[in-house]
Amino acid sequence: MKFGIIGTNWITDRFIKAASAHQEFAVGAIYSRTEETGRAFAEKHHVQNVYTNMEEMFQSGNIDAVYIASPNAFHAEQSILAMENGIHVLCEKPAVTTVEEMDQVIEASQQYGVTFMEAMKSTVTPSFLNLKKNLDKIGAIRRFVFHYNQYSSRYDSYKDGIIENAFKPELGNGAKTDLGVYAIAPIVHLVGEPISVLKNNYLLSTGAEGQGSMILNYDGFEAVVMYSKISDSFLPSEIQGENGVIEIDKISDPQQVVIKYRDGRTEDISVKHEFDTMYYEVEEFINSVKNRQVESTINTHEISRKVTKLLV
Repeated sequence: MKFGIIGTNWITDRFIKAASAHQEFAVGAIYSRTEETGRAFAEKHHVQNVYTNMEEMFQSGNIDAVYIASPNAFHAEQSILAMENGIHVLCEKPAVTTVEEMDQVIEASQQYGVTFMEAMKSTVTPSFLNLKKNLDKIGAIRRFVFHYNQYSSRYDSYKDGIIENAFKPELGNGAKTDLGVYAIAPIVHLVGEPISVLKNNYLLSTGAEGQGSMILNYDGFEAVVMYSKISDSFLPSEIQGENGVIEIDKISDPQQVVIKYRDGRTEDISVKHEFDTMYYEVEEFINSVKNRQVESTINTHEISRKVTKLLV
């Protein structure tokens, strides 16, 4: 399957490296706003076709699908344009910036009969899928404590008066959309949409979220979510139940998952990842396209929509 790549940053470098382990993955074209940047990126990855006109790339016949890793504010428009041209879309998280945009993306996927999947990598990994199968072992759930707090290298520039994209809310960026989504999405995957939500945040001078927290209220339990781009945390995430706790090393990339029972027993339910975490989203996406599904059975359109409601 030949992919077009939108975005020429570190995440697309990592994506191509991870996806290249899949025998059906190939890069057919690179899009960049400037020829110079596109050519440099293409040469690094040994890609011949470079476009500065996105629709030209979609109509070129050089690609079957596109991986979109542009600023969040452009995701919906670019995804819809791709689907209008019959191109399958794997779009970086968050898929969109509003629920209205999500509805438009879903409508386009259904109308043109092409696959759209949000590239939420963690929820399609072997360890997370095995966690889901073993969730009932801790009995009645009482609390989730999921977090992703990582001091951004770009925050130093911000404090020096240099505002980079990571702290520009007009591009859909901020701590919740960039990091918090990794804590929110797995909760929705495991237990669905909350009854109500309490939110707290700290806004930087640009209006972007520097950090924040949420309490998602469910019937009989709660989910506490914390996220930050201006401080670090090295604590694991956990799911607390009446019979024990499931401890997760890193909710954005769950590889070590252990059940700690109340009677002192422990059970390692991790599944070894044979590939980079991003490989599994590519595998799920390619399988969805091959099976002629407009959506993944794991990272479904409806889950992406529910997550979007919690992000806005």
